[in-house]
Amino acid sequence: MVTTAERSDGKGQVIRFHLNQPVDSFQVYQPDVDLIQMTLYQDNIDTADIQLPNISSAFDEISFYDIPSGIGIDIYITEDKFYDGKAYHDGNSDDLLLGLTELDKTELEYLTKDTEPIIWSSFTITEKNLLEGNGDDGNTAENTDYDQTRNKMKFDVVVIDPGHGGHDPGSIGHRNVKEKDIVLDISKKVGDYINEYMPNVKVVYTRETDKFIELEERGSIANEAEGDLFISIHCNSHTSHQPYGTELYFLGLERSESALEVMKRENKVVRANNDTEQRELSQEELLVYELANSSYIAASEQIAGMMEYQFDERAQRHSRGVKQGRFVVLYHASMPAVLIETGFISNPSEARYLTSDRGQTYIASAIFRAIRNFKEGNGNP
Repeated sequence: MVTTAERSDGKGQVIRFHLNQPVDSFQVYQPDVDLIQMTLYQDNIDTADIQLPNISSAFDEISFYDIPSGIGIDIYITEDKFYDGKAYHDGNSDDLLLGLTELDKTELEYLTKDTEPIIWSSFTITEKNLLEGNGDDGNTAENTDYDQTRNKMKFDVVVIDPGHGGHDPGSIGHRNVKEKDIVLDISKKVGDYINEYMPNVKVVYTRETDKFIELEERGSIANEAEGDLFISIHCNSHTSHQPYGTELYFLGLERSESALEVMKRENKVVRANNDTEQRELSQEELLVYELANSSYIAASEQIAGMMEYQFDERAQRHSRGVKQGRFVVLYHASMPAVLIETGFISNPSEARYLTSDRGQTYIASAIFRAIRNFKEGNGNP
């Protein structure tokens, strides 16, 4: 159970973590004025049925993450509240207390400015799950459609599609970060890697500036360039702060509610007058495409598997899997095509990671390595 109470000195609040046994150790991190992170180290901590207060003036949400030998905690501080957090044991019980002391905003910004947020997924990457997925590399000898598609290509053109742009910001995340800006930065880093390390491969962007491009036009740009691979780069979002991690999509019928929501969001077009239009791709249109382009779909699935592996291996990212969806932007690209959700900008920790040079570099290098391995016919890292 978690409860909150006003401090007796009136200078803040106390968050009490009711525990059945004392934790071995704990740490508190404060990477920003509106986020406090904690690690509690004790085997067999059960957070499945933890009860949270219905209302708290101190925080909006608490999220728990399983990590080796303990749990990680994200505490999202209420807007316009500024606290310095310090944890300590309760002298009369096994409970752990987090004291929140009111502090001036400017002073708190100074104290937190050089602190990187913890990406909890980095605690859970193991040698075993690095090798899970569509084979270790997403490339199997039995997949003849994939092999034939790759082998008949010259593979001299990669089309990179930064999602959204112009008056269409895409998802808007923590602290008003915009999907369109993040994905353009990541896309250019991917292109720079290709230009430097694969000089015989031409990079074509669907947009290189903050410009709006229609979904159908993006596929047309790829086709006119005679692209061999189409990579559409996006950021995910959710109504909760908690979801995190990457998702890879190739063209097909979505098989989960979460995939359906992503498909609807990425098929939505924002007009200059702020009206929105929901593009739809029917199951009949999808079936016709699958019958005519089965080899492209097979290759797309394998490339998505390679990228998932590289996100784990290179970027230490939590993977939410390889999925299918009726994405209009993929449908109009007549070549192997993958849509990447690089992370959730609705999650404050991931938003900071995705806007940082380090995070963007790691993600871009993972995408590049998968592209390079696809060209070389080598799924190994």
